[in-house]
Amino acid sequence: MIVFKQVFFLLIIITFTACSRIDKPALILLFNGTGASSNDVKAIIAILDHEHLDYATVSSSELNGMNRSQIMTYRLLIMPGGDFIAMGKSLTIATSANIRYAVQHGLNYHGICAGAFLAGSSKYYNSFNLASGITFGFYSAENKGIRKASVAISRPGAPTLDQYWEDGPQLSGWGTVVAKYPDNTPAVAEGKCGKGFVILTGIHAEAPDYWRGDIDFHTLAEVDNAYAALLVKAALNGTFLPHF
Repeated sequence: MIVFKQVFFLLIIITFTACSRIDKPALILLFNGTGASSNDVKAIIAILDHEHLDYATVSSSELNGMNRSQIMTYRLLIMPGGDFIAMGKSLTIATSANIRYAVQHGLNYHGICAGAFLAGSSKYYNSFNLASGITFGFYSAENKGIRKASVAISRPGAPTLDQYWEDGPQLSGWGTVVAKYPDNTPAVAEGKCGKGFVILTGIHAEAPDYWRGDIDFHTLAEVDNAYAALLVKAALNGTFLPHF
């Protein structure tokens, strides 16, 4: 009888532990819906896995089905690179409003390339307006017909990094500047939106080595990826990075 009780008690503990693990919300919500680059989602997941960070992915329809409270169970929303117009238009106006509300009330946000564009202000592609009404433009290489390149990113008190850039924004007019493009416009910026902490980047620090092709880089991909991990963890924890 004593043995039976011990076994029964052990089963209760195991069951309770399993349920707790299942019910525990992830720290990070990563968008992988319409318009998101599947390759960039994979690259971000590789960074999250390497850093042992708990995450869940969400499609456009799933995010549209979430209310404010459900979005706010996460500590960080990551919007990856991709087609920012398609990404924004795949979400309802109510969803964009819910994301803005969640960030203003404490959800942190990390926008990468397209995700940074979406943090700006534009009714055309249903953006989130997390950056004080600023609409971001493309980094100047775009005006020269360049669509992807290695760009030397300068940081205060740290070595310059050659980072992968592809149709990304420059982030003038908002936040504090964490890193600069060669033309001195902001490549990475950080700031607050209400109670939420926001990090935006026009570069792809998470880019794996195979993205580089025949483009010249003086920085190893693993070094750039370490910077991506730094950005994610800063966004997750609301930690301000050194800035100009």
